[in-house]
Amino acid sequence: MAIAATPKGERRRQALVEAAADLVLEAGIDAVRHRAVATRAHLPLASTTYYFESLEDLVACAVNYNSERELDAMRARVHQVQQLPRSCEGTADLIVDLLIGSRNGDGGIDREQLIFRYERFVATARYPELRDTQVRMREQVDVLLSDLLGRCGRSVRPRGLRRLVAVVDGAVLGGLGEIDPDPRSLARGILLDVVETVAPPAAVEVGGGGNRSGP
Repeated sequence: MAIAATPKGERRRQALVEAAADLVLEAGIDAVRHRAVATRAHLPLASTTYYFESLEDLVACAVNYNSERELDAMRARVHQVQQLPRSCEGTADLIVDLLIGSRNGDGGIDREQLIFRYERFVATARYPELRDTQVRMREQVDVLLSDLLGRCGRSVRPRGLRRLVAVVDGAVLGGLGEIDPDPRSLARGILLDVVETVAPPAAVEVGGGGNRSGP
């Protein structure tokens, strides 16, 4: 936008996006209001309408910002995985780490991040501006999951990727609604039943010596 072309304008616009993004993670998309965002960013109330065409535009930018942060974290997880044939159990663990996240110091998960992810799915129907972000997110997750499975010495077709993601999505949605949710364990248990079928070990070249499975 031309009004944000100056360095000062870009900094202010980015501050508003980050403030709105934090509000989304803390209290959901409905928490993004002009006054709340401006207050969080320590900027005048009028700045939200000056730098954004509408509240929906600001919401879309905030959701996109959070999605990119989530993708960056997922990319970092994949890049840490060494190329090594892995067992079904080891592969399932890594899929869960990628799509849900590893356990924190308390043994739990980043529940708010998961809630944001699935709220974004539903919000896409309410905010058409989010559809492009959601489609791009899905495509990037498929790429990362395919890369991860390749590092585990496994092959998978596009339909298989969708099936694995759907398994985890269903487990998370079911787990978050429980009194003592543990979507990681639920997803892992279901993945153990489908990984070998959906993402079997890749064919090993003659003389490759790659018939061992890691943990």
